Amino acid sequence: MQKRAPGAERRGGLPRFLVLYAALYGAYGVLSPILPGFLAARGLTPAEIGLLLAAAGALRLGIGPLAGAFADRHRAGRSILAASLALAGLSTLAHLPGVGLAQLIAPALLYAVGTAAPAPLVDALALAAARGGAAFQYGWIRGAGSAAFIAGTAAAGWSIGIFGLAAALVASGGLFLAAGASALALPADRARTTRAGAPWHGFAALIALPRFRRTVLVAALVIGAHAMHDGFAMILWRSAGIAPATAGLLWSVSVAAEVLVFLLVGPPLLARIGPAAGVAAAACAGAVRWAVLGSTTAIPWLAAVEALHGVSFALLHLACLGLIEATTPADLRTTALALYGTLGLGLSGVAATLASGALYGSFGASAFWAMAALSLAALPLVPGLRDR
Repeated sequence: MQKRAPGAERRGGLPRFLVLYAALYGAYGVLSPILPGFLAARGLTPAEIGLLLAAAGALRLGIGPLAGAFADRHRAGRSILAASLALAGLSTLAHLPGVGLAQLIAPALLYAVGTAAPAPLVDALALAAARGGAAFQYGWIRGAGSAAFIAGTAAAGWSIGIFGLAAALVASGGLFLAAGASALALPADRARTTRAGAPWHGFAALIALPRFRRTVLVAALVIGAHAMHDGFAMILWRSAGIAPATAGLLWSVSVAAEVLVFLLVGPPLLARIGPAAGVAAAACAGAVRWAVLGSTTAIPWLAAVEALHGVSFALLHLACLGLIEATTPADLRTTALALYGTLGLGLSGVAATLASGALYGSFGASAFWAMAALSLAALPLVPGLRDR
């Protein structure tokens, strides 16, 4: 059998990852804004919806790192990714006949299990295939994922207006299954040594790395500070008399900036200034963004700082992945990304969201200043992120 030329392998890897990221994040984009409404339409009370979503979130926090550790120990990233996505797709479709909490709790928890691991698994596979940018830039495929998320959200709004809420679940389930099939076509895991021992040995080895601990902590601070914006920006803007269409455009500015940084701006910028400086820039951009939201609802100012989302989120994510790739052993890379996603993104977001509710209820728009302080708290950690 004739071997594929190295150049052909590089060209083949990028399209396959683009398809996978588009299907995965498109599935999330279709389902994420619709699922609570679907559950309500199927008879769940607000308390039951909150309980179900909280249980699903807690399950993801436990399953994600364990799946990452298993993938590292057995070099089974592709297989676990494909199985997880298949479970996500089938459990999404399994919501359709359910009515009431008793019938929907099993599909919801299976969906949580299926969606716990795909993000760190696919990122680990993509970083390995990208080979530090020699084959392609990770930001290209992550940007394609963000664009697909936007397209999925827009398509969901259109489809449910014609076919009802169930159409979004059918579309999302189909996209998850397509992503699972495309995962099997990814380049094989590159040969590397595996580490014996229980999963917590890998967790302990990673936590013992100072730069990895700091990377997770700065992500928790800077990305956690986005929680108040995600939960209360629209409420603030509506209370200030900003029309829903205008508020939607403001939100679109932030997402467009995210895609732009992932695709075009972020990779060459980080190549020039380094990931530690990228983290500092993200922290400062976040602080400016939240300070403005805490000070004014003038639309020109809001539009300007919403564009900073490309720096406060996308550039930070690229910088953190670069730091994780540079500072963690290859045989623990998926575990590291799972811990980053669980602690740096997931758990911090939950904690910051809980705090945001109390702060916004007490102080209104001025509560955004607390998020500015949270972003700035990452700056003292930046010197420890530099490669010595």
